[in-house]
Amino acid sequence: MNKRRNVYLNMKPLEEAREIVRSQVPVGDAPGTEEIPVPEAVGRILAEPVFARLSAPHFNAAAMDGVAVEAASTFGASAARPIELEIGRDAIYVNTGHVMPGGTDAVIMIEQIHALGESRIEIDKPVFPWQHVRKVGEDIVATELLFPQNHIITPYCVGALLTGGIFKAPVKKKPKVLIIPTGSELFDWRQQSLDKFKPGQVLETNSFMLGSLVEKMGGQYDRHEMLADDHDTIKQVVEAAVADDYQLILVLGGSSAGSEDYAKDVIFELGNVLVHGVTIMPGKPVVIGSVGDKPVFGIPGYPVSAIIAFEQFVRPVLNRMLGQTETSASRVDVEPTRKIASKLGVEEFLRVKLGQVGDRIVATPLPRGAGCITSITEADGVIRIPNHVEGIKDNETATAELMRPLSSIKQTIVIVGSHDNTLDVLADRIKVRYSHLTLSSSHVGSMGGLMAIKRGACHLAGSHLLDTQDGSYNVSYIQKYLAGMDVRLVNLVYRDQGLIVQRGNPKHINGIEDLTGQDISFINRQPGSGTRILLDYHLGQLGIDPEQIPGYRHEEFTHMAVAVAVLSGTVDTGLGIYAAAKALDLEFIPVVTERYDLIIPEEHFQSENIQLMLEIINSSDFKKRAEKLGGYSTAKTGEIIL
Repeated sequence: MNKRRNVYLNMKPLEEAREIVRSQVPVGDAPGTEEIPVPEAVGRILAEPVFARLSAPHFNAAAMDGVAVEAASTFGASAARPIELEIGRDAIYVNTGHVMPGGTDAVIMIEQIHALGESRIEIDKPVFPWQHVRKVGEDIVATELLFPQNHIITPYCVGALLTGGIFKAPVKKKPKVLIIPTGSELFDWRQQSLDKFKPGQVLETNSFMLGSLVEKMGGQYDRHEMLADDHDTIKQVVEAAVADDYQLILVLGGSSAGSEDYAKDVIFELGNVLVHGVTIMPGKPVVIGSVGDKPVFGIPGYPVSAIIAFEQFVRPVLNRMLGQTETSASRVDVEPTRKIASKLGVEEFLRVKLGQVGDRIVATPLPRGAGCITSITEADGVIRIPNHVEGIKDNETATAELMRPLSSIKQTIVIVGSHDNTLDVLADRIKVRYSHLTLSSSHVGSMGGLMAIKRGACHLAGSHLLDTQDGSYNVSYIQKYLAGMDVRLVNLVYRDQGLIVQRGNPKHINGIEDLTGQDISFINRQPGSGTRILLDYHLGQLGIDPEQIPGYRHEEFTHMAVAVAVLSGTVDTGLGIYAAAKALDLEFIPVVTERYDLIIPEEHFQSENIQLMLEIINSSDFKKRAEKLGGYSTAKTGEIIL
């Protein structure tokens, strides 16, 4: 097979591609019907309407403890003229749920009876016919419709079906989906040890993730063993799958425009390619087609692209197979914490963290790369930026599709600012102690945190801004940038900052003065971060021009990202905290011990959620876990500085 690059011809806008899926993608034969025990049917879809076989109740039943009577025998009773009834003749004792004795049609509650010995009672109030009686069919009448076709069975439905005498449910068989992971770079984590995992290889995870989505949708999946990038092999597997009893086929990877991306060619040679490329980001390389009467999709290899392609195009097909309609996600108006640029001509699915600050829902963008699976797992919502705009302006409202309930988002503590590893400990301890609360942190640097406080876009900010005049931290910056705002400053930790280097320190780096060496590559933090300010201060003290440092303009946003860059060999060193070096078993050259604080506006400081967070911070459990990370002191943790 000659290797050549595919070309995206006539890429479709999202709605046009979805309309093609609705109108042109076949769904083949229905999956069929099966009968399964009702207790096992939760989540399944009824293949036909279900009618009750029994009435419920199927006898007239007492609804109260008391005596069963003929209502007419009580007429005229009053406090002034009570009526006496003889037990066994005029009245019969019953308990709740008992069959009503013959000739009776009402129950007098036990509390309204005055006993006159063992055989006679007195009543001072009449009852009307069928009072306190559950009549035959009060709940369900035999032959009535319990649930229509295409109804999804819930745990509550189980009770109704069984009560109505239905013990087996006629449900639609689950659509069978074959998932075929392709790519010579794939690594099978189930059969190989991670110590054999080499640069250039990729863990094969998409098939399991998409398979779980298929199951959540009501389908079932088989996973084919991984295939290398070989056109003929992929073609043979797809052809065999079409001939089998699968209703839908997903080819993972190979949908892009590379020379070893064969999904489009295979679908074209065996059937019909309806769409190759959609103007969305992530998810652009999706292939939509059919072979015979079965839908076949080429799914992008990057995990976020794969998820979006599945949700936008595969899910509607599964819904059609199961007779279900598309449901729309709940939406809410949000205010992004900063201006967001986007590419014209492409509809972007921007993943965001959300939290309610005051009377606003604020949105902080997550990493936008199609390979960043955590941008989905950490996301509270998605902002869809239309293809005809270049992004979201400052102070512009946007609409977010919710991925978590709004009630949960309202119980989110939003922290914006400098990154620190103890924030992960804090988030975990909050969730353990107070499961309704969530700590959502966004890493934009200390100055970015101050600006977020100023805009009212967060509950608190993490900061370690060094005042180069007197060596203090944060106070002078608060006075300058948050003048007039009533804020509290609470110490979280003291921490060691220094140069992170590879094991053995192969470049023999001893301090910041060595960064000018031409054989030493450096990675910096973003402007406005406390670490960047710290570095620039020391460079000034040493009389070093930043431009003399190879990599000074190369920036990352977290200490862990700096440590990973060193571990991977991308750079020789970067300035970061000891905990990041320790976490990745790297060496550390101390530069300074600094104070990392939380800046909290007074309006939020007194709130219940912030007080619960401060309770955690002051706990011995949090302090022990923070110190265990390495390079931290909690001697003043929780101390209110301002």
